[in-house]
Amino acid sequence: MSPIQPHVSPPPSLTATPDTPAGGPAPGGKPRVPYKRWAALLVLSIVFATLLELAGLSAALLLGPMIAAIIVAYVDGTLNVPKRPFLLAQGLIGCMIAHSIPATLLGEVLKDWPVFVLAVGSVIVASVIIGWLMTRWQVLPGTTSIWGAFPGAASAMTLMAEAYGADFRLVAFMQYVRVVLVAIVASTLTRIWVSDASVAATAPVAHILWFPPLNPVDFAKTLALAAGGAWVALRLRIPAGPLLVPMVVGIVLQNVFGMTLVLPPWLLALAYGLVGWSIGLRFTRPILSYAMKTLPQVLIAVVTLITVCGGFAVMLVVFAGIDPLTAYLATSPGGADSVAIIAASSNVDMPFVMAMQTGRFVVVLLIGPGLARFIARRSGIKDIPTR
Repeated sequence: MSPIQPHVSPPPSLTATPDTPAGGPAPGGKPRVPYKRWAALLVLSIVFATLLELAGLSAALLLGPMIAAIIVAYVDGTLNVPKRPFLLAQGLIGCMIAHSIPATLLGEVLKDWPVFVLAVGSVIVASVIIGWLMTRWQVLPGTTSIWGAFPGAASAMTLMAEAYGADFRLVAFMQYVRVVLVAIVASTLTRIWVSDASVAATAPVAHILWFPPLNPVDFAKTLALAAGGAWVALRLRIPAGPLLVPMVVGIVLQNVFGMTLVLPPWLLALAYGLVGWSIGLRFTRPILSYAMKTLPQVLIAVVTLITVCGGFAVMLVVFAGIDPLTAYLATSPGGADSVAIIAASSNVDMPFVMAMQTGRFVVVLLIGPGLARFIARRSGIKDIPTR
C-alpha cells in the first residue's frame, strides 16, 4: 500500500473564492474600512515574524504575515490586499531574485558543469515524480501538487502557480511546510558539523541591518524597475509577469549595464508581508480544513523529497569529493534564500552552494509551467478556478 493515501475530496469552496470588498458598505454608502482587523493583522504579523526570526527561519518575513492572515481570515472573514501594492511587492521580489543572480554564477556553473547538470537534473526529476504521484493519487486538486513539489524559491513558485491556474493557497501550504522542514534539517546538520552552533543558530537574526545607508538614485531606479516591470507585465498579460519581468530585466540591467539594485531589508519585509497577507487572507475555513486533512500526505511527500536529495548529496561526497555539509546544502530542496542564510554561518563552499541553488531555480522557472501543463495533459486533470 502506498504511504500517500489516494484522493481527498476538495471542499466546495475550492471552486470559487470571490474577492469581496473588505468591510462592506457603511450607512452613507461608502465602503467601511475595517481598521481593527487591519491593526490585528499587523500586530499578529509582527509577532509571528519576530518569533520565526528568533527561531532562525529565513522565510519568517513571509511566513509570519501569512500565518497571521490565515488566523484573521479564519476568525473574522474578509480583508483584501489592494491590487497595486501587491503588484509592486511582486516586482520587488523579482528584483530581489535578480540581485541574487550575479554574472559570476555562469562561471561557477561552467567550472563544474557535469556535477551541476546531474545534481540539478536529479533534484528536479525527483520533485516532478513526487508531484506527479500526488497528482495521480489526487492528494491535492489539479496541478497543485506539481507546483508544490517544485524546488525553488517558495514565494516565486506560489505566485507563478496562481498565474498558471493552480490553487496557490495549497501550493503555498506545501511549499512552506517544506521550507520549515528543510530549515530544521539543515540547521540540525549545521550544528553537527559546525563547532560553534550558537553562531549558526543566531546568524539570521544578528546580521540583519534593517535601515542601511542607500544611494537614493539607485533606490529610485530599483523602485521604477519593480513598478514599471509589473505594470508592463499586467498590460501585456504575461503569466506571473509582475514577478518575472522585473526579474529578467533586472538580471540584464545588473549584469550587462552595471545597474545596482538597492533592496533594503525593511522594503523586502514590506514586500514579503504583502505577499504573505495576499496568500493567507484567501485561506477560508473549508480550504484550511482541507489543507489540514492533507497534512500527513504532504509531510510524507516532503520528507521523501528531502531524503532523496540527501541521497544525491551522498553521491556528491563519494564521487565528486565535496564535503558533506556543502553537498547537502547544495542539493537541499529548500529555497535559495533559506539555504543562503544557513550556508553563510557555516564553513562551506558558498559559491558552489549558491550556484547550485540559483541555477536550479532558474531551470525550474524556465521549464516549470511547461512541465506542469504536460503532466496535467498526460494525467487528464484540470485546475479548478480559485476566484
